[in-house]
Amino acid sequence: IQEELGGGTENDIEELKAKAKKLKWSKEIENHFNKEINRLQRHNPNSPDYNVQRNYLDFFTDLPWENYSKDTFDLPKAEAVLNRDHFGLEDIKKRVLEHMAVLKLKNNMKSPILCLVGPPGVGKTSLGKSVADALGRKYIRLSLGGLHDESEIRGHRKTYIGAMAGRILQSIKKAGTSNPVIVLDEIDKLGTGTHGDPSSALLEVLDPEQNNSFYDNYLEIGYDLSKVMFIATANSLSTIQRALLDRMEIINLSGYTLEEKVEIAKRHLLKKQIHEHGLSAQELKLGSKELKHIIEAHTRESGVRRLEKNLAAIARWAALQITMNKEYNPKISIKKIDEILGIPMSKAVSETTNETGVVTGLAWTSVGGDILFIESILSNGKGTLSMTG
Repeated sequence: IQEELGGGTENDIEELKAKAKKLKWSKEIENHFNKEINRLQRHNPNSPDYNVQRNYLDFFTDLPWENYSKDTFDLPKAEAVLNRDHFGLEDIKKRVLEHMAVLKLKNNMKSPILCLVGPPGVGKTSLGKSVADALGRKYIRLSLGGLHDESEIRGHRKTYIGAMAGRILQSIKKAGTSNPVIVLDEIDKLGTGTHGDPSSALLEVLDPEQNNSFYDNYLEIGYDLSKVMFIATANSLSTIQRALLDRMEIINLSGYTLEEKVEIAKRHLLKKQIHEHGLSAQELKLGSKELKHIIEAHTRESGVRRLEKNLAAIARWAALQITMNKEYNPKISIKKIDEILGIPMSKAVSETTNETGVVTGLAWTSVGGDILFIESILSNGKGTLSMTG
């Protein structure tokens, strides 16, 4: 009779209680859990509400409440990890090492909230992975580009069909610790829509005074995010909400110089492409002169993304020669580079002779310096002013 009426929930209850016993949480969270367990016991197992409540309690007990991974306080090793993975970027490396030093002296310090601003391809996102490795923490990346629904951050109330927690708490659950490094990628490309403003929802997440009790609509109780290290990335600050900017420590990453790009290509990019294309160091060789030519003649960027694609194209060409048993010189010449990558990009050069009505102006771009030709034209008019709007 009990089974017909919807009994037999004891196994579910015992399983949830067993999971709860292994967790470390406060009295407030424990009371909330017990209240929700009692609510589950009152539901008929065959009703939709029972499954909703069961899924909620599964998520609740899967969260790593007050479970923190142990930080690595070996500063020389952390510095070596940062230098191994990234060339330059001294400001951000210094800031991470400073945070680790303070954390070693004061164990309960709140994590900083950093915002790396710079052009595409300078290593903002990959730097977050290196920071996590240096600290010995789990790494999570959240892409915020085009996000326009507040519930993606705060979650849905569990009374809705198909409700789930926001992406922040889902990431915490996936990491299995309450102090991972979370990279909020492309925070400047957050959208707004009819379902709220995700930028405003992030205000609580990124506020050190509030995020020790972040309220997710699905969880219905505060979750401590104060030990999470948030690193946001952006290409421009102009589209980021002012209140959001005030909560972050801005670190500007400028584009790389020619010499830095050559060094990055030697240390990281060329080795990576040789490995990914199944080649050996003896089957593809590029010297500093050839790398400079690729950068100057076949790329126009602040970062190294296009440079990496060009190196991949050369590696594919070498792989094709090897598999077709064709003889080729593994030391690639500039002439051969132009054959593989195509016609070099043209560059504007200043005029050698003066022309009437044309002057050469200097311009600044994120890629570097440039020149512009400005021409003035004198034309006959009626001497009247036309207002177009």
